[in-house]
Amino acid sequence: MKKTITIIGSGFSSLAASCYLAQQGNQVTVYEKNHSIGGRARQFKKDGFTFDMGPSWYWMPDVFERFFQDFDKKPSDYYELIKLNPAYRVYFGVNDFITICDNLEEIKNAFENTEKGSSKKLETFINQAKSNYDIAIKDLVYRPGVSPLELITAKTALKLNQFFGSISIDIRKEFKNERLIQILEFPVLFLGAKPAKTPSFYNFMNYADFGLGTWHPKTGMFDVVRSIESLALELGVIIKTNAAVEKIIIENKTAAGIVINGEFIKSDVVLSGADYQHTEALLEKEHRVYSDTYWDNRIFAPSSLLFLLVLNKKIENISHHALFFDVDFDKHASAIYDTPNWPEEPLFYANFPSKTDLTAAPDGMESGFFLIPLAPGIEDSEALREEYFEKIISRFENLTQQEIRNNIIFKRSFCKNDFVADYNAYKGNAYGMANTLLQTAFLRPKLKSKKVKNLYFTGQLTVPGPGVPPALISGKLAAELIQKSFRS
Repeated sequence: MKKTITIIGSGFSSLAASCYLAQQGNQVTVYEKNHSIGGRARQFKKDGFTFDMGPSWYWMPDVFERFFQDFDKKPSDYYELIKLNPAYRVYFGVNDFITICDNLEEIKNAFENTEKGSSKKLETFINQAKSNYDIAIKDLVYRPGVSPLELITAKTALKLNQFFGSISIDIRKEFKNERLIQILEFPVLFLGAKPAKTPSFYNFMNYADFGLGTWHPKTGMFDVVRSIESLALELGVIIKTNAAVEKIIIENKTAAGIVINGEFIKSDVVLSGADYQHTEALLEKEHRVYSDTYWDNRIFAPSSLLFLLVLNKKIENISHHALFFDVDFDKHASAIYDTPNWPEEPLFYANFPSKTDLTAAPDGMESGFFLIPLAPGIEDSEALREEYFEKIISRFENLTQQEIRNNIIFKRSFCKNDFVADYNAYKGNAYGMANTLLQTAFLRPKLKSKKVKNLYFTGQLTVPGPGVPPALISGKLAAELIQKSFRS
């Protein structure tokens, strides 16, 4: 039976869900508070330069393929992928870096050159990571987090011990070189927690990195947003921007619709891909499942300080993706998770898409961004932003042995306060809620409200967790629960 479905937000999870729900013949409308779609994956253009404002790593290509297969499509029907080589570099000092290439053999060689005997250990580690990937990404993450029994299979029973160990311990048992340890711990940061707090099972992220490689949509990550939008429109979805939801209306403990600009919009089902905590704030208190105390006690993935830059020259000694680990890794992690504060000496990430994408900047010029992971909820001010820009730009110039400060012709910062203002993000988080042992699967906020009928949630604060591939999966899971409710 055809239903009228309202979706709040237009990030990856919302757009994915809209496709699945429209495919089933429902009347689906997506409402986005900002002037453009994409949520955290919005695109920003300025004077011939193009920036992805959010996700910049295209990992787990099989998840994207599975999404489009559900509609008898392929990613290549909408966008072209480029496999990056090198995938990224990790800088430790002046002209001192380890290059991660696009194949495991060369990565093993890089490890062996750094620590004798480590290549064989790496092969064993990645084989185990692949085994976990096959279980997690091809099976477990496609379960809706309704029951702990979802995690119990013949395959997971054999790996039970990996849910109680930690990635950090596992890596340090096998590898002694701190540089290699940091490179292996890095992918876990996408899950939003310290490696010491992340279950061993999550080493499948290392297979996503070394096994499947790092890709780039030809003209940026917004290619993916645009492609899912195109698919949604083909399926009959209506998308409305500049439409901030003011309230979710509940009648007889059932979601009846939403209010935008004082206007009531009736709906049979409301699905929110907006920040979960913000969505519940659109309800009267008696209809909320999770209290302020609950949210305050969750472990959130970091916020970020970003600088979008335009340079009037091409730069050297840098890859498309670059990580700067020339300062203390553990001290920065502690400033995020243990004693939330601005790190004294921050690690940072640099992304120069114009190294790969010729449309990202005019000839002879460069576009890019720098990112510093930060604890959510800390103080944010223009003065602090500038102080930290000076810290990282000085180090960048020194480490890559080139001057770029005087070649910056445009700079824009984006930090915690902007995440709150633009995305209603709790404490200004950038990546959602961390995937720790006690915040995994059925222990995360639910896709379906326990108190309000026909109210559902999707996105990075619910199942399966943070990241673009999990967001696509979350949209599918929410849509399946909604369709199941229609049949019951």
